Amino acid sequence: MPSLSLAIPHSLGQEVAQQRLQTLLTKALERNQSKISNLEQATEGNRQTFKFSTFGFKVSGDVVVEAAQIVLNLSLPFAAMMFKGKIEQTLREEITKALAAP
Repeated sequence: MPSLSLAIPHSLGQEVAQQRLQTLLTKALERNQSKISNLEQATEGNRQTFKFSTFGFKVSGDVVVEAAQIVLNLSLPFAAMMFKGKIEQTLREEITKALAAP
């Protein structure tokens, strides 16, 4: 499967960044609950793994919250590759906005 990796810097400290990311994920799941099925999540320390299905495609990945950056890795189906740029842009914008919120 093709992959997508993002590293988004922050200056919030690991704990605050992790809280803001969790808030973002919770809101995103609420907004998109009708489009997501078979969601599985696991958290171990500062790393969260996930996999889910959307529109018949399986997506998996992990998010690691570090002291100065968030690292997101996704495995995307080949059919989603034509949207990779848009997916990356949207994820980067949403995460950056969540980290910048007061």
